[in-house]
Amino acid sequence: MNETAADHVTAISSMATRQLLAALGEASAQRGGLSIRLESVGGVDAARRVRDGESFDLVVLAAEAIDALLAAGHVIAGSCRPIAVSSVAIAVRAGVDPPDVASEEALRRAVLSARRIGYSTGPSGTALLKLFARWGLDACFHERLVQARAGTPVAALLASGQADLGFQQFSELKDEAGVTLLGPMPSGLEIATTFVGAIGAGSSRAAEAAAVLDFMASPAADGTRQRYGMARAETSESLA
Repeated sequence: MNETAADHVTAISSMATRQLLAALGEASAQRGGLSIRLESVGGVDAARRVRDGESFDLVVLAAEAIDALLAAGHVIAGSCRPIAVSSVAIAVRAGVDPPDVASEEALRRAVLSARRIGYSTGPSGTALLKLFARWGLDACFHERLVQARAGTPVAALLASGQADLGFQQFSELKDEAGVTLLGPMPSGLEIATTFVGAIGAGSSRAAEAAAVLDFMASPAADGTRQRYGMARAETSESLA
């Protein structure tokens, strides 16, 4: 039977949560909710499309992006639910000798030794640049930074040799071919992004979308979050 518009809710998300949301959407449908027709793109592009007026029942993006869409009236006030927290991890191209990144000083040495450093767009990339600024790295160093295009994984930069050291959400680096995962950021330097779901202002299925969001934010989804390298967010500034 062909799926009709009444059989699903539409959703847009950043690439970081695509696998998690697909799994949670399937689980929600098995529990009797509507299925989800999910489109995952770069977070910057997703936010732009919502701002430009594309209608989605659900929007799942980093908390800061949802805050901006909420302030502009593109998602429904009071509908925001924290879906997951994702932490930044570090990786190198497969087959190379892995550098020590277990402490702040070790990571700083690894960064200074790398010819090219890959990082992502969005809040995690911004936080990484702030760390480099705190370390006092100069303008010449910034010529070695390679920012992945929206929707392009940092793992692709590493595997192709465009970067020697890469930083991105653990959920996007784990299980990727051609890279070796070194682990999380050292203690005290953790970078975590909270991903928040909200109902689109133009949704015609707000009640169904709210039910899906409630499930995604609930403890019942903890096992799925863990499987995809994320954790449940207890609170979020976007809920104000």
